[in-house]
Amino acid sequence: MTHSNKKEIVFVLGGARSGKSSWALEYTEKHYDSYMFLATAEVMDEEMADRVRLHKEVRGPKWQLREEPLEIAQVLETDVAGVEAVLIDCMTIWLSNVLLKQGEKKVPVYRNRLIEALAQTKASVIIVSNEVGTGIVPEHPLGRQYRDMAGFLNQQLAAAADKVVMTVAGLPIFLKTVDG
Repeated sequence: MTHSNKKEIVFVLGGARSGKSSWALEYTEKHYDSYMFLATAEVMDEEMADRVRLHKEVRGPKWQLREEPLEIAQVLETDVAGVEAVLIDCMTIWLSNVLLKQGEKKVPVYRNRLIEALAQTKASVIIVSNEVGTGIVPEHPLGRQYRDMAGFLNQQLAAAADKVVMTVAGLPIFLKTVDG
């Protein structure tokens, strides 16, 4: 089933194993005929390699794959021709990549460039992110800084989105819908 030609931004967030990625995959496959999975994780160990293999198997061959740990805005600006939708999974891993590889001062630059790319891209974008602010306050300053940055990023993505869905125990809760 093809979605209308209207571009949309769908923001899906939830806790670990809440069903957010599964919901985003199903939504994309139901509403679009061609799609790209934009993975932000990097394989650093065997356990992560196993996770990546399993995710690729679940998605199947119809999905184009792009692995990009940092420059997701550039992908949205230049590499989405031929697909109706891009599914980005996941923003909190991307944020951690930016923070640890580029430093705290670069986070706003990357975040703002992403928000601009979301507005400019021709493809619909489905964005997956973790809600990290509902747990305990992290013990270490870097953990608190990261939690705060993730919260601000999620707020900006939700503001830019046409739809915001939170998943809890595998169930979608629609927080925002803008139909035009």
